[in-house]
Amino acid sequence: MSINSAMLAGVSGLVANSSALAAISDNIANVNTVAYKRTQVNFANVVTAQAVQGKYSAGGVQGVTRQSISQQGLIQASDSSTDLAISGDGFFVVTDKGGNLTAADQRLYTRAGAFGVDADGYLVNDAGLYLQGWPVQSDGTFATPPSDLTAMQSINVKNLGSAVSPTANISVTANIDKDNATAPDPIDVNIVDAAGGKHTLRLSFTQTSVNNWSMTAETVPATDATITPASPIAVTFNTDGTINTVGGMSADDYGLSVAWDPSLGLPTQSLSLDLGNVTQYDEASSVTQISQDGAGAGNVVAIEVDEDGVVSAIYDNNQVRKVAKIGIATFPNADGLEAVGGNAYRATRAAGEMVIKQAGIGGSGAISPSSLEASTVDLSAEFTGLIQTQKAYSAASKIITTADEMLDELINIKR
Repeated sequence: MSINSAMLAGVSGLVANSSALAAISDNIANVNTVAYKRTQVNFANVVTAQAVQGKYSAGGVQGVTRQSISQQGLIQASDSSTDLAISGDGFFVVTDKGGNLTAADQRLYTRAGAFGVDADGYLVNDAGLYLQGWPVQSDGTFATPPSDLTAMQSINVKNLGSAVSPTANISVTANIDKDNATAPDPIDVNIVDAAGGKHTLRLSFTQTSVNNWSMTAETVPATDATITPASPIAVTFNTDGTINTVGGMSADDYGLSVAWDPSLGLPTQSLSLDLGNVTQYDEASSVTQISQDGAGAGNVVAIEVDEDGVVSAIYDNNQVRKVAKIGIATFPNADGLEAVGGNAYRATRAAGEMVIKQAGIGGSGAISPSSLEASTVDLSAEFTGLIQTQKAYSAASKIITTADEMLDELINIKR
């Protein structure tokens, strides 16, 4: 019966517009949610087979929910070094637990990059999801298999211990008086051992002939270590006052081996001594600059993430230690992912096969440190849709009222 089908069509209009209202409400409520992706309800007509020619039976309408997960939100600057955004395709891999992950633990995907360090040292976003990354290997590199999620771990930046960097390279800029009117003062260089202890390496120069000097290298006190090659070391200058060789080797890379006294319990230490900027001019002996790359024990004071996704710990002794590298998960059809709580998504067959890529490589998005992705909700568009939905809902309810009145008239005819 056509009147009955009209009433049912009106009901379907109420249901579809109720879904649209729910989606709009969700969008407006999440206008400030980091990396929220707008949800939209599209309408599709339902066609009923016409049993009797010349008579029309209304089919109504149905709402089809569509998520624009692949839509890029605006990248906005943040004042936190652990806030991250993805510019381009892809998602952060996250889990709902920190340590002791197994292959059976669920991995989720999100673009909500408001990460912070929790009490246990893990990088966790506002929804309590733990950021996953490839841990650094002993040689400072990263193993980045494209499909093995178990190769990634929850990134922890707290339990790293102190950082020590033993001295390996020393550079001296100085002048030694050519006339040797007064013996030049020894050059004392501070060096750091493998345990973070500090020592003094003393370089003493004595002129043996024109343009030729002997250099003695020893620790202070000398009993702390035995230095090889044994002193004295021949140092030769050119006639223009620039240095020629040290011990017959290049002045830019002269090697010393420091064998610490066994009572100190330290490993033998190799030093590269750069005296390429030592000159022999006819002016008073002086030291302009001494530099060495060692650093004693230091504690973590900051965390930083670069555009390649490398998470590093910054120490108060100016050392930087790599911790992990963030991988970016990509899907052929990101809009096919299933939304779960915490502004995250679950992999589905419709989304296609997931591939983990390094940031900015192979079509994956680049990581923007100290940034957050904004919601894709446009308030002006949502309010316009809200008005249209309200009008459509009212119109659908009017269909039911009119059909009811027509049925009343039909009943009254019999009376």
